Amino acid sequence: MKSTRSEKLFYLINYIVLSVIALSCLLPLIHVGSLSLSGARAIASGEVGLWPVDFTWDTYVEVFKGTKIVQSFSNSVVITSVGVVLSMLTTILAAYPLAKRFFYARRFFTLAMVFTMLFNGGIIPTFLVIKGLGLIDTYGALWLPALVSTYNMLIMRTYFENIPEELEEAARMDGCGEWRLLLQIVLPLSMPVLATLTLFYGVSYWNYFMSVLLYISSTDKYNMTVLVQQMVQNQQLLNEMRSPEDMVQLVAEGVKAAAIVLMMIPMLVVYPFVQRFFVKGVMLGAVKG
Repeated sequence: MKSTRSEKLFYLINYIVLSVIALSCLLPLIHVGSLSLSGARAIASGEVGLWPVDFTWDTYVEVFKGTKIVQSFSNSVVITSVGVVLSMLTTILAAYPLAKRFFYARRFFTLAMVFTMLFNGGIIPTFLVIKGLGLIDTYGALWLPALVSTYNMLIMRTYFENIPEELEEAARMDGCGEWRLLLQIVLPLSMPVLATLTLFYGVSYWNYFMSVLLYISSTDKYNMTVLVQQMVQNQQLLNEMRSPEDMVQLVAEGVKAAAIVLMMIPMLVVYPFVQRFFVKGVMLGAVKG
């Protein structure tokens, strides 16, 4: 069926608007990447646009040599990997029973969790609770408050509810228990939502900033987000991390740009491997007849 003239015009406007939005997000990233690969003279003179000028890797060498970027990167990996595993585990264990119609007090527990999306104790009471639990200056202070996202739990619960009941009934008739049903049938059929929520949690933990400043006092435990923010905001801190001879050869803006690029790379690398689950389901044809 051919599209009408008004439909073609509508699609054209949509493409233009979406292209402008995409470019507004992409061009700043390209500019930062170009700064990180450009020479000090080109950066200082403002010649760098969307393409590196006087191409060099010196800024990245300086970031690895003169800053704590490697240590903060490993801290970010620990925070993100452990946090994602704990959050996904608790989210699955919360969403699975709430997806069952026969679960007692299902409505009560759902409303109780939704209540936390609207009201919370605030920063000071939360800090006092974390302090009372003895979690200050530990990564447990980052993992515990964000253990379960109610929004993500509701997404997973809705997905579990859409799994055909015929599959579960057939499994139970064959003697399948709840744990085996969850691990061997429900979770394999839920790969799209699992991959999506894993990415959501991963990005959230990787970008942790305010919680790290509130609960982590040891600078050796800072993640990349806090380190890069301090490098961007505090010129004196950046100067202390670098030797005087390097400061002559490099521009601070280039070092900052290199640190920002290094912080973005992990998420940019992971996303293409997860993106295919966003548009492709594995339940097509699972139930026939």
